Amino acid sequence: MHSYFQKRILSFKYAFRGIKILMQETPNSPIHTTLAIMAITLGFVFRISPKEWIATCFAIGLVFVMEAINTSIETLADYYSNKQIDHRIAKLKDLAAAGVLMAAIAALAVGIIIFLPKIIHG
Repeated sequence: MHSYFQKRILSFKYAFRGIKILMQETPNSPIHTTLAIMAITLGFVFRISPKEWIATCFAIGLVFVMEAINTSIETLADYYSNKQIDHRIAKLKDLAAAGVLMAAIAALAVGIIIFLPKIIHG
């Protein structure tokens, strides 16, 4: 039983290390982080409802999750292909990047739906 809990603690250690890698090594992370901070700040400024907070948090989380998955796929694909051009690898990487783009567009839509009326009407 003791080993089970040690493994769970280690899994958190690895996950937090992954977050650190994502933040330090992914070029788009500073953009995502800045926009997330802006959305959270606007949420406090405009005192958004609990449902709006849920939508905002899910949108932010979705973008970071997709960025982590995209980065993982790109890293593995680059390793596998030795960074040689291969149309199958390029397709895989493009699909992963499309996932991030779709998540970012969805997050933008959530932000517009929640914050634009509040900004316009004060």
